[in-house]
Amino acid sequence: MSSSSLVAVAATDDGVVPAPSSPDRPARRRSFTPGQKLKYLAEYETACETGGGNAYLRGEGLYSSLISEWRRQRDAGLLDGKSPGDAVGRPSAVQAENARLRAQLRRAEKERDTAQAALEIMGKLHALLGQISESADTDAQRKKR
Repeated sequence: MSSSSLVAVAATDDGVVPAPSSPDRPARRRSFTPGQKLKYLAEYETACETGGGNAYLRGEGLYSSLISEWRRQRDAGLLDGKSPGDAVGRPSAVQAENARLRAQLRRAEKERDTAQAALEIMGKLHALLGQISESADTDAQRKKR
């Protein structure tokens, strides 16, 4: 007959319950609320801007696959408006299509911005070359006189 003991486990400051340290039973998986997922995503993305994304993941004990999954959930709108403890499932077909179209729109806007910048540069280059050509023509005319 085995006896089971109840152990009180306190949550950390960010609300994550640590896995038990007992070697005789399997470790519990950490679970994250939608708010925590959004917080980790925001912190990770700011860390990536400074080049410290991998260090952030190591420090928090997170995997990049979690970040990818949470991004999909966020982009599909599954994390918005959820209260702690609510289940976050897979996106429906409509939500997945909406997320795909939003990503496609972001890519198209980025390409448009790049094309606009290239056109501005080409316009300035054309004006500069026109000025150089005019000054070369007037120099050639002066030498002929």
